[in-house]
Amino acid sequence: MAKMNQTHTQAIRLYENKHKEGNSVKNHYHQTHQILYVLEGKGSCTIVQDQYSLSQDTMVVIAPFTNHSIRADSKMTVLVLEFNERALASSEREQLVSRVFQHSRVIPVNLFESSELRQLLRKMLYEQSREDSLQFLAMRIFLAEILFVLVRSQQTAHIKDTNALRVEWLRNYIETHYFEIKSATDIANKMGMSTRYIHRIFKEHNKKTPMQYLTEVRLDRTKKMLIETDKDVVSICFEVGFESVSTFYRLFKKHVGMPPHMYRTSHREI
Repeated sequence: MAKMNQTHTQAIRLYENKHKEGNSVKNHYHQTHQILYVLEGKGSCTIVQDQYSLSQDTMVVIAPFTNHSIRADSKMTVLVLEFNERALASSEREQLVSRVFQHSRVIPVNLFESSELRQLLRKMLYEQSREDSLQFLAMRIFLAEILFVLVRSQQTAHIKDTNALRVEWLRNYIETHYFEIKSATDIANKMGMSTRYIHRIFKEHNKKTPMQYLTEVRLDRTKKMLIETDKDVVSICFEVGFESVSTFYRLFKKHVGMPPHMYRTSHREI
């Protein structure tokens, strides 16, 4: 068992590289997949013949056998996530690895993504320090989550206006995390901004507040589940993120015009 754990650990590895100002790593390549995450500092990275700037929260994706070099313009700390794709399931390789590693590049991540990625990297560091039978499974799960975040980030359209971009991030975050958001403060903390500010910019672009939009997303998901599944209404209420059944019933009737059970019956008859 110890030998197996050691093999697994080597298949997914997370470590820290510290670069002094002016330091450089000569042109080289790896047989493994690598994701570099800049924790602090500034520098540059040359991938094949293209040069990119590096700064805090910049992420570098390096496919196997890709020549690359790094130079630090200041003291720079980089987390290196290295893995062999055989450590992942075939579906994860097809849906995630193949998309993220289509080509090597530098990815500037947004506020939401950097917060999620930092938390996932922290979890990986913690699990890597543990020596138990679940270590490899945890590392694989968190690696898949990181790849998932990067795939989703590639699907976000480029928007020039800063506030419009922030609103797009907000919408995307609500649509993908509707089941776990408890308040507007949760969303504001994710962005590192005030609740009042995100309330204002979101309403300017959508004519509704983030929490009103959250309710709409939850109710749309509820209606779909009422029609397409046989799940109990209370289970659906829990799954979409409502903490109170009475609040759920009140909001559903207010927005839809009828109770959930009646909605399910009438639409299934149709």
